[in-house]
Amino acid sequence: MATPKEGPERPTERLDIARGLENVPVSAWPPGAEPEPFQYTPDHVAGPGTDIDPTQITFPGCICLKTCLPGTCSCLRHAENYDDNSCLIDTGSQGKCANPVFECNILCQCSDQCKNRVVQQGLQFQLQVFKTDKKGWGLRTLEFIPKGRFVCEYAGEVLGYSEVQRRIQLQTIQDPNYIIAVREHVYSGQVIETFVDPASIGNIGRFLNHSCEPNLLMIPVRIDSMVPKLALFAAKDILPEEELSYDYSGRFLNLMDSKDKERLDQGKTRKPCYCGARSCAAFLPYDSSLYCPLGKSNIS
Repeated sequence: MATPKEGPERPTERLDIARGLENVPVSAWPPGAEPEPFQYTPDHVAGPGTDIDPTQITFPGCICLKTCLPGTCSCLRHAENYDDNSCLIDTGSQGKCANPVFECNILCQCSDQCKNRVVQQGLQFQLQVFKTDKKGWGLRTLEFIPKGRFVCEYAGEVLGYSEVQRRIQLQTIQDPNYIIAVREHVYSGQVIETFVDPASIGNIGRFLNHSCEPNLLMIPVRIDSMVPKLALFAAKDILPEEELSYDYSGRFLNLMDSKDKERLDQGKTRKPCYCGARSCAAFLPYDSSLYCPLGKSNIS
């Protein structure tokens, strides 16, 4: 009798990493294994030091009664965000910076079927948390994901800068660092910063590993609040059983200015990168500005 081939386990009722809080369950592999305990949340929650509640509705709604179109819909500032297949239109593939996205929100008069409502619909694909050989836990898809489709968020506690520094100062070289710093450069020269930590309270995005040649692109998406959802879209067609990854540095499909480059990779013991890409940089990126002494910052 032939021995059954081992492969990813399809979602079952035995274990759902998402604890029933997503549209579809998230399974784990190998059977019986489970990641370290954490509180699951599909959305951002307010953490220490933040001055904005990510759950508070701060944007007015559009008054579109039928179709939301650029020029008439207040949520579509410049162009449509998604095509008729719910795929992100601008994936930055032309060498441009990734543009922020504004979706229609709970106060909008358009219907729930409006095509400018994608990220807010939540998880749509069957994903699986799995144990990797060298990178700890990872996240993979169990089905085909077309380029441009929304995959998942990177959700967790939204923190103030001082709290980010405090938490990082407590970490050792062996500790995983889940904190992400997202900086959006506004045309006026202003930089909008968002710090998210899903270590203790977060969603499945916390299991995403870095890759120097990732298959996901992170885009700030605003719906009800000025605090952006850190939405991850497929940067290319992704095959079943393929691990999902993004570039921790934000350099993938994004231009960087000199200040951005100075923040990365400066003089700290580096963790090795095991992404296996041909262009692998050998070490994981990190933001050196977050490792300043408490109370000091080189962010401007």
